[in-house]
Amino acid sequence: MSSRSPFKRRDFRLLLFGQTTAQLGTQVSGVAVPLLAVVTLDASPLQLGLVTASGTVAFVLIGLPAGAWVDRWRRRPVLVGADLVRAVVLATVPLAAMFGVLGIWQLVVVSLLAGVARVFFDVGYQSYLPSVVGREGLLAGNSAMESIRAGGQVAGPGVGGWAVSVLGAANVVLVQAVTFAASAVSLLAVKTREPVPAASASAGLGAEIREGLVFVLRTPVLRATAITSAAGNFAFAVASAVSFVFMVRTLGLSPTGIGLVLAAGSVAALAGAALTPLLARRAGSARVIWLALAATGPVAMLSPLAGPGWAVGLLVVGTAAGELGQIVYAVTNVSLRQRLCPERMLGRVNATMRFLMMGLFPLGALLGGVLGEVAGARQALWVAAVVVLLSPLPVYAALRGVRDVEDLGGEGARAGVPSPGRVRRGGAGR
Repeated sequence: MSSRSPFKRRDFRLLLFGQTTAQLGTQVSGVAVPLLAVVTLDASPLQLGLVTASGTVAFVLIGLPAGAWVDRWRRRPVLVGADLVRAVVLATVPLAAMFGVLGIWQLVVVSLLAGVARVFFDVGYQSYLPSVVGREGLLAGNSAMESIRAGGQVAGPGVGGWAVSVLGAANVVLVQAVTFAASAVSLLAVKTREPVPAASASAGLGAEIREGLVFVLRTPVLRATAITSAAGNFAFAVASAVSFVFMVRTLGLSPTGIGLVLAAGSVAALAGAALTPLLARRAGSARVIWLALAATGPVAMLSPLAGPGWAVGLLVVGTAAGELGQIVYAVTNVSLRQRLCPERMLGRVNATMRFLMMGLFPLGALLGGVLGEVAGARQALWVAAVVVLLSPLPVYAALRGVRDVEDLGGEGARAGVPSPGRVRRGGAGR
């Protein structure tokens, strides 16, 4: 490793440990909560859609002011508080189940409160990382964190499905509560001092929010990636409202089988995270942003064709293709955003992008639930697959003819347009 490697920093290792435990717990619970709703509480697609939507509606309600607040505050206390809130509210699920009073509406409220904490954590984390690793360690730090997320996706669903079979879904939710507590402890051990946030010279909270929103909307590349990401998240939300119903009631899979299907599909995410630097070099760090989605979208349309028996493999292949495309897109898109964003606005720009990307998620979850009730789970999955197929179009239009992120250089980076004389065309690798 180079002298600039973030892995040589104790505080980065602590941050990485916290995220490892939290991501594993998140993925384990990601299997347990839907199975708890569908199998234990006999939830309908609409009810499962409500649970899913409640977990992300906070991005719409407080996403923009959260960015302005994070820019005003030190980030580590925000992250610790968010982890502790999630640990406490999730712990109420096994407690209620133990006393026989757990219901769908408690899952909705727990998802809502955990979603609020997630907003602050997600915005604060992306803004805190530069304080821990320095600007020179951002690329390696982001890659490591994304690999951890992908690794959790590989191990978590399989462990979660097995644990639900052995311990019961409600008890498995306790695992996630413990992992968030462990993440909070690791963050408390970080010794890096954050700089005191600069006093805002703007007219107030509204003006700070507006500054971040205007920057994103007036930067063509950021605006396009926000639209593409919003479409992808909308499709995922539609599918998430019915996917567990589809696997349990249409494909006849057991909790262990569901975990194995999801884990097998998520191996592609881990591979994608590892291969992203190579793909970016071969195809171009800007071109690969839209190309990853365009190449995997058609394959992802295999998922709605799945059926019992051997045809379950179509779901595995479709899910794997979707995960691969999304992970490559995510890593390269974040790198592009960090290049275009002024440091003083990092929290607000991250929050604005999260707001725009996640704003349609609750609507998608509710729509998926309604479609599942009215037309069936398979038809809802078809709607999601078509949206995924079309999602690369906005970012393709914005980056057409641009090979590398460096081609968006100088003042062109601020406008999100190619610099004169730097655009390279041709096949991958040229």
